Amino acid sequence: MKKILVATDFSACASNAMEYALDLAKVLKVDVHAIHAIGSFEGLFNNTYNALYIEDYYNSKRQALQSWAGTFSSQIKYADVPVTTSAEVGSVSGVIGKYIETNPVEMLVMGTMGSSGIAGLFGSNASSMVERTKIPTLIIPLGSKFSVKPIITLATDFSSTPLADDINALNELVKAFGSPKMNVVNIVEGAEWKTNEKGEATLRALIPHTTLDFKYLKEDGPIEGIMNFIASSETDIVCLVKRHHGLVYRLFNTSTVNKVLSRSIKAILVLHE
Repeated sequence: MKKILVATDFSACASNAMEYALDLAKVLKVDVHAIHAIGSFEGLFNNTYNALYIEDYYNSKRQALQSWAGTFSSQIKYADVPVTTSAEVGSVSGVIGKYIETNPVEMLVMGTMGSSGIAGLFGSNASSMVERTKIPTLIIPLGSKFSVKPIITLATDFSSTPLADDINALNELVKAFGSPKMNVVNIVEGAEWKTNEKGEATLRALIPHTTLDFKYLKEDGPIEGIMNFIASSETDIVCLVKRHHGLVYRLFNTSTVNKVLSRSIKAILVLHE
């Protein structure tokens, strides 16, 4: 892993995500790049700036981003973390997507308001990036704080396999944190069920650097089941595999993703099938 990309709109949740990313970068020994999307019509209808001086306005936003990032990188505890910035004109998803396509980024970090009940700008954009991005995406609710010894939980229905790059990112996290154990949760909705030995063996082969603790939980639905486990297990990072059907799709499709993000106060790492 070489670079963590942090999206910012200069909000409190973006600042919280930046701090989380910098703490994570220290553990992983990687760079951090802060990125900001300048709206296509920003500055055009501003009393100070008009179309003639729009480039000056864009430059002022880039300088504001550098100043914002500097408030974090100037702290002594982050002195060994290289931080760069870029601000481009376009939508949040468009600017982030273009950067990912042209730069070696292994993880995207975005903040949300989380359990405060206020979705805000980055609430909807985080949902959009979960749907569109092809790299591991770490969603940081405002109430989520970095832990040097995080409890990691992977939710699975055993029917999907994450991309190799995503598995590598997860393994790097496990090794860097020295996690002795990872929870693997399967929510059982039917009346009858049994241990999925084949699925367990596959995951053990994919994630060999820690002990996997498999838990089968009988619940009325996947969302409630996972949220209840997070609360009872003191989980710090929840890992989910983005796919097109099954448990995780129901959890992260367009109609339910905001409900999950608005309820969770823990970091959510979205991997991709």
